[in-house]
Amino acid sequence: MSGDRVALYLQDAHPIRDGMRYVQYAEARGFEAVWQAESRLVRDAIVPMAAFAAVTERIKVGSGVVNNWTRNPALLAATFLTLDDLAPNRIICGIGAWWDPLAANVGITRSRPLTAMREVVTVVRDLLAMKRVTFHGEFVHVTDIELDVVHGRREPRHVPIYIGATGMQMMELAGEIADGVLLNYCVPPEYNDAALEHLEAGARRAGRSLDSLDRPQLVVCSVDYDHERALDGARELLTQYLAQQPHIAQASGVKPEVVQEIRGILGWPATKEQIHRAMRLVPDDLVERITASGTPAEAKAKVREYVAHGCTCPILYPLGDVQLMIDTFAEGYTAS
Repeated sequence: MSGDRVALYLQDAHPIRDGMRYVQYAEARGFEAVWQAESRLVRDAIVPMAAFAAVTERIKVGSGVVNNWTRNPALLAATFLTLDDLAPNRIICGIGAWWDPLAANVGITRSRPLTAMREVVTVVRDLLAMKRVTFHGEFVHVTDIELDVVHGRREPRHVPIYIGATGMQMMELAGEIADGVLLNYCVPPEYNDAALEHLEAGARRAGRSLDSLDRPQLVVCSVDYDHERALDGARELLTQYLAQQPHIAQASGVKPEVVQEIRGILGWPATKEQIHRAMRLVPDDLVERITASGTPAEAKAKVREYVAHGCTCPILYPLGDVQLMIDTFAEGYTAS
């Protein structure tokens, strides 16, 4: 393994036990972390994170991301304390603001998301520092609580908090209060330029520099020795995400009329048949612009673009041959 930082991203594309084997293989090949998604109503992050932590020794395990609306901050802190008990100093708390229409469809009103995120992060961090906390804000109300560890380690837990940000206001908040930012996927590399400007503005408010903030980034990665087959592997995912996650569609730069046409075909949740019908609307140049898809050399070249635009650690979401992707990036990506 070269000195290039690289991590693995898993969602729901693989059975959990297959994911456990992939994480073990990634660890053996020098990957520094695995991040488990929690986005659609399909697979929560915590159970797979525990499974990955239980079968590894070194690799870091992060949530990519849990949201700040559906778990009380006291429960969030207790959950990540528990994960840290399982894998001390290897757990990362990635937390995001969720998205509509999914949040609205389950009864969550995402009003004042910046205030809500600030309050949750503040309380979770203080609890994991083993402080006794009273906090009464607009969204979070806790009175005289602490993580009540009787049997086990009572020292402060080293669980860094990363905010999964796509919009620029949330990016600034991440720069101000988080240990790092989890940059989103399905965006072109140049999206990062504006994102880092806002991240730096937030960091300056807290007396910090941009270089003090870790900036890992999710990257859809479809690797195949057949270029066209690799692109088709990513196209299916893009079709679904452009229709269902408006913040990603906006950040990707896709024309709104294309997104609307895709949405006109896809239901909620989308069926495989609907996705395949809509895939024709996602051209090759879009796949190549916002994912790292193609032959091993092409995928590595694209990842280098994200790194050149400020990503500190690509977090690769494998579509297709997972072992081939891990092997490709275990050999590094900065050398051409």
